[in-house]
Amino acid sequence: MRPEPGAQAAAAGPRASRADRERVIDLLKAAFVQDRLDRDELDARVGQALVSRTRAELAAVTVDLPAELIGALPRRPPARARRRLPMNTAVTAGACVMVAANVGMMAALFIGSSVAVIVVAVFTVIGVTLAIGAMIVAP
Repeated sequence: MRPEPGAQAAAAGPRASRADRERVIDLLKAAFVQDRLDRDELDARVGQALVSRTRAELAAVTVDLPAELIGALPRRPPARARRRLPMNTAVTAGACVMVAANVGMMAALFIGSSVAVIVVAVFTVIGVTLAIGAMIVAP
C-alpha cells in the first residue's frame, strides 16, 4: 500500500523556497572563496541545492560548513520595481510624435511621392499608437 502524497510532504518538512536555495548557494560560494570547498565539490553541492525540495535537504548540503559563514554573507537588497514612465513625459513624447508626423507628411507631400506619403502615414500610425500606449500605462 502506497502512502498518500500529502503524508509524504508533511513527513519531509517544510518546502524550500527559491530564496532558501539562493541563500545556500551564496553560502557555498563563500565557502569556496575561503578554500573550504574545491571546484568539483562546489559544483556538486550547488546541483544538490538546486534539486532540494525541503529545508532539511538544503540543510544537509551545508551541514559540515562552519556557522560563521552564514553571518558573513552580505544581505541582498530587495529587487526594485520597474519605474514607470511619468505622465508628463508620455504626453511630451506624444506631442513630439505628432509634430514629427506633420513635418514628415508635409515633406512627403512637397516631394510629391506617393510612396513617401504612405511610409510617413504608416510611421505616424505606429508612433501615435506607441504614444497613446505610453499615456495609458503612465501613473
